[in-house]
Amino acid sequence: MKKLLLAVASIVLGTASAQAADLAAQYTKAPIMAPAYNWTGFYVGGNVGGQWGDSDLKTSTVFSPTGYFAASSVPAINTVGAQGVNSSSVTGGFTAGYNWQVNHAVLGLEGDINYFGFKGSATGSALYPCCAPTGFTVSSSVSADWLATIRGRIGFLAAPTWLLYATGGAAISEVKGNFNFTDTFSAATESATIRDTRLGWTAGVGTEYAFGGGWSLKAEYLYVDLGRASATSTNLVGFAGTTPFPSNVDTHSVDLKSNIVRVGVNYKFGGPVVARY
Repeated sequence: MKKLLLAVASIVLGTASAQAADLAAQYTKAPIMAPAYNWTGFYVGGNVGGQWGDSDLKTSTVFSPTGYFAASSVPAINTVGAQGVNSSSVTGGFTAGYNWQVNHAVLGLEGDINYFGFKGSATGSALYPCCAPTGFTVSSSVSADWLATIRGRIGFLAAPTWLLYATGGAAISEVKGNFNFTDTFSAATESATIRDTRLGWTAGVGTEYAFGGGWSLKAEYLYVDLGRASATSTNLVGFAGTTPFPSNVDTHSVDLKSNIVRVGVNYKFGGPVVARY
């Protein structure tokens, strides 16, 4: 009987010792941390925001002995023809790009196409120095309905899911300008149209936060400069539209600059998630 009790006690003590060893091992093993987000991969998204900008619209001419204008009228026309407009509107569109994460740096290439909504017009009048009280009016307008950009991005991770970045590249838009000249001296008229797909530049900064399942939110500022487009015209007609003045050369030009602030949401396809231990 004594031997049986000793055998039972040995079994019980051995089982308890094994359980204690397993429990101790569980407490001493390094805990498994949550997977870290990796930004590498292709993504698509949408954005919405606002733009505000300005444009310089210019109408100018030069004196010609066989032209329509007196020498004293040319400076007055050029002064009135230097017009500026401001524009603001809602913007929005679609984005696609690819990111490469290298340690705490993220490099990327991004493109987007957006409704731009840039639009403005101006009108100015003055008397002819030579022939008051007759005078003239110059009217001009500018519009750009859409804007596309192709940009590089370079950023660093303030946290595994929080990206701060700078961006810059090409900006593309069709810029349209319309110009009209009329006077009350002899009902002279002149007009010109500019329609030019401009290749300019853009630069800005932004921040993006990934919140799970491939989704991320971003906020971004861009400055856009589309440069200047110009055209010449020799279609001025005076004396109630009966006498053309082809030697009268008029020059028209338009430029466009804009600031854009927008927010967006992106979805990243695939890409590795690296587990950290």
